[in-house]
Amino acid sequence: MKKLLAGLFLSILVLALAACGTDKKEDEKSASGDQADSKENVTLKVGASNTPHAVILEKAKPILAKEGIDLKIETYTDYVLPNQDLESKDIDANYFQHIPYLELQIKDNGYDFVNAGGVHIEPIGIYSKKYKTLEDLPEGATILLSNSVSDHGRMLSLLEAKGLIKLKEGIDKTAAELKDIEENPKNFKFDANTAPEMLVQMYENDEGDAVLINSNFAIDNGLNPIEDAISLEDKESPYVNIIAVRAGDETKPEIKKLLEVLTSKEIQDFILEEWKGAVVPVK
Repeated sequence: MKKLLAGLFLSILVLALAACGTDKKEDEKSASGDQADSKENVTLKVGASNTPHAVILEKAKPILAKEGIDLKIETYTDYVLPNQDLESKDIDANYFQHIPYLELQIKDNGYDFVNAGGVHIEPIGIYSKKYKTLEDLPEGATILLSNSVSDHGRMLSLLEAKGLIKLKEGIDKTAAELKDIEENPKNFKFDANTAPEMLVQMYENDEGDAVLINSNFAIDNGLNPIEDAISLEDKESPYVNIIAVRAGDETKPEIKKLLEVLTSKEIQDFILEEWKGAVVPVK
C-alpha cells in the first residue's frame, strides 16, 4: 500500500511540474505576442516643397511603411518656414533646399542643422516669353533673379557658363553677388527683387526680358524646364537638394532608412521617368 501511494504521489508531482512548465511557456509566448503587438511604427514627419520633393516622398511612403516607418509629409510653398519648423521640432526633417542655402540659413539664423544626405538636383532654367535663345537677348535686357541671396551665386554662375557675363577672378562663385560681375558685354540690367516662388508669375506676366527660375517652382506651376526654358543649368550642378535634420538626428535609424529609400534604384528610376531629366537623382 505504501509503495502504491508513493508511486501515485510521484506521478501527480511529475504531472504538476509538467503543467507548470507548459503554463510558463504559454505565459512567455503570450507576453512575447503582446510585446510584438504593442510595437508601433515610428512616425517620421518631413517638410517638403510641393514639387518634386513631396511627390518623391509620396512614392517612398509605401516603401518606408514596409520598414515600420510611418511617413508624414508637410508641404510648403516658401523657403523660410521649413527651417523654422525644423528648429521648433514641428517636423523631424525637411527636404527642399540645397547645400549653399542650408549653409546660409545656418549662418544667418544660428540653426543647429546638418546635411543628412543628398537626393537630387533641379537645374535652374532661363525663361523668356519674348526671346527664343540667349543670343536673341538684346543690349540692355532686364534679367529677373530671385531675391534669395543664396541663389545669386548659382544664377550668376549659370549666366557666366552661358557666356552672358564674367565674374571676378578668385571669388567663391557659390557666394557670388551682383557686385562680383566683372564683365557685362550687353549691359544687362539685373533685377533681384522677386521672391523665388513669385518668379513664375513674373514670367507669365511677361515681366523683364528673361527670368531665372528654380525647377521646383517651374514644375509646380505647370512649366516643363526642358521644353519651356531657353537655357538650362548643366546636370553637373553642385546644388544638390538634401535632407536636413537637427544636429545629432542624422544617425537615427529612421533618417538613415529615409535616405536609403530616397537614393534607391526604384526611386531614382521614378525621378528620371517622372521628370524626364528636369529633376536628376544624385546617385
